[in-house]
Amino acid sequence: MSRAKGAAAAGGAERSHGRALELAESLGAMGPIEVKRFFGGFGLVQAGVQFAFVMKGTLYLRVDDATRPDFERLGAVPFSYATSASTVKVASYYEAPVDALEDPHALREWATKALASALGARKPARRKPAAKAI
Repeated sequence: MSRAKGAAAAGGAERSHGRALELAESLGAMGPIEVKRFFGGFGLVQAGVQFAFVMKGTLYLRVDDATRPDFERLGAVPFSYATSASTVKVASYYEAPVDALEDPHALREWATKALASALGARKPARRKPAAKAI
């Protein structure tokens, strides 16, 4: 990576980290929210469940089949990234609607829906088979 690209990436990461911290503080009414490194950005995590992330300063919220139409109706788009062969769309995270970013109450509503979507997507914990008695 060139020095200029490295500096730009570091600036983007700092901006994303700052934005993630601001959002976590704004969502404090939901309970404690951790900010954790997530690829090139930062995830918002509650009780071990990631429900959102900030990448290049943009907030993306977890969606499911029930909430995706609400995002699409408002013109929100899924997170995407470019590879050498194509652009990959991540249909489980959508850009936060503009109203969510302008109104703390709306942000909490959207984040609560995102947390419910993330909880619904969790796979049940695998149980170990009981030991056989000999």
